[in-house]
Amino acid sequence: MSGRSINSVFYAETYHPIQAGSIDGTDTAPHDNAVYRALLCSSAGLYDPFGDPKAIGDPYCTIFVGRLSHLTTEDTLRKAMSKYGKVKNLRLVRHIVTGASRGYGFVEFETEREMRRAYKDAHHSYIDDSEVIVDYNRQQLMPGWIPRRLGGGLGGRKEAGQLRFGGRERPFRAPLQTIPHDDLKRLGIPPPPEGSYMSHYEVPSPPQKKTELQRKGRKLSQEELH
Repeated sequence: MSGRSINSVFYAETYHPIQAGSIDGTDTAPHDNAVYRALLCSSAGLYDPFGDPKAIGDPYCTIFVGRLSHLTTEDTLRKAMSKYGKVKNLRLVRHIVTGASRGYGFVEFETEREMRRAYKDAHHSYIDDSEVIVDYNRQQLMPGWIPRRLGGGLGGRKEAGQLRFGGRERPFRAPLQTIPHDDLKRLGIPPPPEGSYMSHYEVPSPPQKKTELQRKGRKLSQEELH
């Protein structure tokens, strides 16, 4: 129990459908049909995160904005996001048949610094009287990502009955029971970071683009191993 409290949490850096369905990140079997569907999609490689032709721009400069009012337009979203930096591209996702907003969109800023400012400050802000959530572009930056429509995703509402954990809105809670390390390893699920939990009030940092110097350093380290 050392170092753990009701406010001790951790966040997923990679996506595993079984783990995302677990409140403490230690489940070893799917607990609902949607998780099982996401697991099948993941195992069979049926989802291509880079297969969306509308997903353009630099993912490291892009945020996801969810829980938007269905009255919010591209113009009002752009105006709201312009408070945090210069908006380069914006896409409000709409229904393919009706053209109605689906309540979420993606905003690309000119710089990664501006993206990080919006990631930090726009979360739980209000646009058209709706409290929005902001996250990084998990579709392209989170290894193993499976979207909500395929049984994956993160967050969700209790009423829907399909909560997903490990994200900004619903982080994993530090486990109070024994962690099944062998079973997690067998399934390829990262174990909880014992001794390195965060406070529920800390803001998790989004992935950072590696500099050319960092890439060269990693390549050199690999060459030195041989």
